[in-house]
Amino acid sequence: MSVIIAPDTRITLHFSLSLGDGSIVDSTFDGEPVTFEHGDGQLPDGFLAYLDGLSAGAEDAWLVSPEKAFGMPNPNNVQYFKRNTFAADMELEPGLVVSFTDASKQELPGVIKAFDDDEVTVDFNHPLAGETLTFKVKIIAVETV
Repeated sequence: MSVIIAPDTRITLHFSLSLGDGSIVDSTFDGEPVTFEHGDGQLPDGFLAYLDGLSAGAEDAWLVSPEKAFGMPNPNNVQYFKRNTFAADMELEPGLVVSFTDASKQELPGVIKAFDDDEVTVDFNHPLAGETLTFKVKIIAVETV
């Protein structure tokens, strides 16, 4: 009897995430599959819900709304910093990802959206926030842990 994906299982799978225009954001299909334990945080809960009940050999694809993926962009996650907060020799450009440290000393990536001589606009929203994604999987193995 096949083990189905549920809490207390280890899942090995190939996956891809693509945008509405078909461009692939991430994929393991051309490389090694990934292995993780159900609910360990490696896969957002919204994606994990699509896998529940599947077993080894299953292949499927779903359209995942922003609310179930990486959320909608939050305007409060766009922050403004004085330009002199950044090293004078740092070459800023829109789209550049910069690592910040939050109050609890956790690393937090931010994307430079705009800058001038006085101010830098940094977006801390997930880069895929607001995107409807196609989530495609091929389940390789499911084991009880």
